[in-house]
Amino acid sequence: MAEERIYASYPQTEKRYYLTNEAGERLGEGGLIGKENILYTVQDKRSLQAINVIQTLAVPISFSLCMLAAVFIFYRNKLKKPLDALDMASERIANNDLDFTVDYGSLDEMGRLCASFEKMRHSLQQNNRLMWRQMEQRKRLNAAFSHDLRTPLTVLKGYAEILQFPNDSFAVKETALTMSKHINRLERYAESMSTLQRMEDIVPNYQRIEINKFTDRSEQMVGMICQKAGKQHHFHSYLQSAAIFFDSEMFSQVMENLVSNAADHAQSSVEVTLSEIEDMLRVTVADDGAGFSADSLANAAEPYYTESADKSNHFGLGLYICKLLCERHNGRLKINNTDKGGEVTAFFKKKL
Repeated sequence: MAEERIYASYPQTEKRYYLTNEAGERLGEGGLIGKENILYTVQDKRSLQAINVIQTLAVPISFSLCMLAAVFIFYRNKLKKPLDALDMASERIANNDLDFTVDYGSLDEMGRLCASFEKMRHSLQQNNRLMWRQMEQRKRLNAAFSHDLRTPLTVLKGYAEILQFPNDSFAVKETALTMSKHINRLERYAESMSTLQRMEDIVPNYQRIEINKFTDRSEQMVGMICQKAGKQHHFHSYLQSAAIFFDSEMFSQVMENLVSNAADHAQSSVEVTLSEIEDMLRVTVADDGAGFSADSLANAAEPYYTESADKSNHFGLGLYICKLLCERHNGRLKINNTDKGGEVTAFFKKKL
């Protein structure tokens, strides 16, 4: 080293002393003790001072460099990837693009942060899809409402023109009756729109319901509806829980609509089955009628859809209302045919 070379270039002024035992034998390597000061040159003094400064600063500088290197390696291996993922995610969310996933694949703090961000993105995506479906449903409602209003309005307009001309009292009476019929139809249309609006804003009222009492009430309701329609009924319950939390009023309204619809289309009998699947409570209503047509399977749950020729009393809202109530209860509605006839299953998510 430079320091040793400088010291070596000057004569030794130190004497080595040793420790001895009682016998006079030396112990150890001894130690050097200087006798006089060494006169270094100016250049060597500066060199020794510089070496001393370097030796003093070497430890903190080395420590600082190691810390910087550790921080850089930690950032590159642990922070860069999740931060890039979060930065990309925030930019895409700001641009209303939610069709992506935040996947970091680690269980550390940044992994949990990315998982929370992904949960937020998924919730935003689900809310956006729900809003989009509601907007589309509202558009279809408005289109159907406008379409079905044309017929009574055209009739009313034509009869209003007839009343402007002289007619006998019988013709006037018949015209007034026809106008009254279509006015009543318009009133029912307006009431149906108001009902749908309330259905879209309804919120489930979760309550603890004892299954035994609920099952008994459901079977009585099914029996009364089928008896009124002159049809037989078969009621089955496979509910195992003693009590569950859900909105029994919404559930009963859906079941009543489904049973009434099935009784209207059944040849002789209606079968109702209550059961549970995972976190869902479901009711399946089947009839032995002709079943759903291909067009009905695709559109039966749409607003104002009906295959009935008489639309004055049947607006085609039964299954649509059932679908709305199921969705408000975080469930769904399933429509299909069996080898015996039509079948509709309503799912309601239970509150755990």
